[in-house]
Amino acid sequence: MEDDLEVSRDLIDFIASCPSMFHTTRTIAGRLEAAGFEQLPEGEEWHLEPGGTYYATRNGSSVIALRVGDAIDVPHFQMTAAHGDSPTFKLKDAPALEGPEGTLRLNVEAYGGMIDHTWFDRPLSVAGRVMVRDGSTVRSRLLAPDRDLVLIPSLAIHMDHDVNKGFAPNRQVDLCPLFSAGELKAADVDRLIAGELGVEPHDVLGRDLFLVNRQPGCVWGAASEFVSSPKLDDLQCAYASLVAFLTSRNESAITVYCCFDNEEVGSNTKQGALSTFLHDVLLRSSLALGMTEEGYLRALSRSFLVSCDNAHAVHPNHPERADDANRCRLNGGLVVKEAANQLYTTDAFSRSVFRAVCDDAGVPLQHFANRSDMQGGSTLGNLSNTQVSVHAVDVGLPQLAMHSSYETTGSHDTALGIRALRAFLSTNVAIEGAESATLG
Repeated sequence: MEDDLEVSRDLIDFIASCPSMFHTTRTIAGRLEAAGFEQLPEGEEWHLEPGGTYYATRNGSSVIALRVGDAIDVPHFQMTAAHGDSPTFKLKDAPALEGPEGTLRLNVEAYGGMIDHTWFDRPLSVAGRVMVRDGSTVRSRLLAPDRDLVLIPSLAIHMDHDVNKGFAPNRQVDLCPLFSAGELKAADVDRLIAGELGVEPHDVLGRDLFLVNRQPGCVWGAASEFVSSPKLDDLQCAYASLVAFLTSRNESAITVYCCFDNEEVGSNTKQGALSTFLHDVLLRSSLALGMTEEGYLRALSRSFLVSCDNAHAVHPNHPERADDANRCRLNGGLVVKEAANQLYTTDAFSRSVFRAVCDDAGVPLQHFANRSDMQGGSTLGNLSNTQVSVHAVDVGLPQLAMHSSYETTGSHDTALGIRALRAFLSTNVAIEGAESATLG
């Protein structure tokens, strides 16, 4: 099991290199390029060859990579998809709020559905991209200061004696991070950003900056059973599917890795799972490989997507919140998620195909469904299927405290997830409609 802990430590390092969705795409692209992948700029003509490895990005915050098999008889795609964004707070365009007694706060709004109280009383920083003027050119620069800059202070219990009876923070009032006790002024926010980038404040034209919890991830527990870190949802799946993609081989298919932005806010952006990004990459790649549009559509009918977004493990203090039978645990391996309302893509066909692949590889699977009296969350598989309709299954790695600023998973689950996803990507799944699938 020591190998599993090494994987967990590499996951922690991966997450540390991804303080924003823009950094996540850069980190993934770096690993792809180190493995020999060639970038395909969307604004240029594409040339692909059998046996080639390629990737494309959109908005600097979503990435799709392809590995083209060199012995493809029946073209089809075998894909994984995760997301690189996590719930946090985004700086508004006017980022400074002057407060009482000379204090200065940051003006932020919620990005996604975070657990608000977990952001209090911990040092935070900011990260993202900044648009900078360089003569007649506007350029994107990534920013992630290597220091803590702000903190959201709680109100003392002496001033709110009922706080432990229930606290619903007002995001406009209670969740403004403290930036200065009086030494800095509003203009110093942009001066700080400009100084970090080595430019003048007037050259900073725009920014997509988010609060970041820089508390390092860790493996912990008397038996080293746990991993805690920011952003496990969904960087754990983004990491596991990337490692599986890079270490798998399937010469009979085009294998595809996707990491989308904006899942936490609905995916309906030019770079989200609801966008044309996946459709555009698959179609352009097919045409560059000599397929017709008819051939591309036929390939889609034989394709399969594994949508990877974390799942809720049974909470040790609240087991009653989980379904009596369809529940999962930490260190039990990858979880297949299903919902009758179709917020997950899993159906009998896709579940059976994926289960058969994992059974053949000797990899454990768990299953999850929400309690029938509780509304569950949604994810990206069913959204991407509105643009690229393929058979799909929703899976995730089990975790606790989803959407907290610091989440927890099992120390063996990342390695188990890699094994399951590698088995899928390495197995030639030959699909005929929804009637049969032959594993080769």
